Amino acid sequence: MTAAVFLAPRLAEEAVPGGVFVLDGPEGRHAVSVKRLRPGEEIVLSDGEGRWAPCVVTAAEGKDRLSVEVGELREEPVPSPRLVVVQALPKGDRGELAVETMTETGVDAIVPWQAARCVTQWRGDRGAKSLAKWRATAREAGKQSRRPRFPEVAEAVSTKEAAALLARAALAVVLHEDAGTASAPLATLPLPDEGDIVLVVGPEGGVAPEEITTFTAAGAHVCRLGPSVLRTSTAGTAAVSLLSGRTGRWG
Repeated sequence: MTAAVFLAPRLAEEAVPGGVFVLDGPEGRHAVSVKRLRPGEEIVLSDGEGRWAPCVVTAAEGKDRLSVEVGELREEPVPSPRLVVVQALPKGDRGELAVETMTETGVDAIVPWQAARCVTQWRGDRGAKSLAKWRATAREAGKQSRRPRFPEVAEAVSTKEAAALLARAALAVVLHEDAGTASAPLATLPLPDEGDIVLVVGPEGGVAPEEITTFTAAGAHVCRLGPSVLRTSTAGTAAVSLLSGRTGRWG
């Protein structure tokens, strides 16, 4: 898939192979007024949940209506194993940076985590706006990186709720910079063939000792990535990249 991707949430219900589909609204405006697509050019429509179709532009109307001829409807299977990152809340806009780069490298789900040492707090309207930004970032990064299946961004969780996710995982890992605490490098840890691989990325101040205790009690391994210490906004991306290679997604 190399053509530009545009989001069509009701693709499976409204698109017919060989028929005409009209892309309008914000996506249509982006296609017509920003990308300036013209008849004969190829695009991809995707619902962001794995269903997609190659299309050929037939007409551009006004500022926000693009008509396309729909090709074969296809579906991308759910990856196995899935890569899930429990991401502690970074400061400022570094959360969106983490979401963007993890999406580009292949993460399947992101779970915001209110860790004990997080400076940022998601409460009330601020929390709702921050979550909306993360989801919008995942959507735009998914389109930019030509993904037919965008990563899910879940509601923020507490440490107790994060531990419950780890307990259900096929493999649960807490990334930790302390080689003395870490049990093994992530690069050598045996991987499952299916289920969820759940990675915990701590905040700038690190995962608190009591959180390590809670997570290991839930069955998590404490692992390190390498000799250097990464920021919370880049550690998840590095880990997803490593696992994308080890699971065969990248070759």
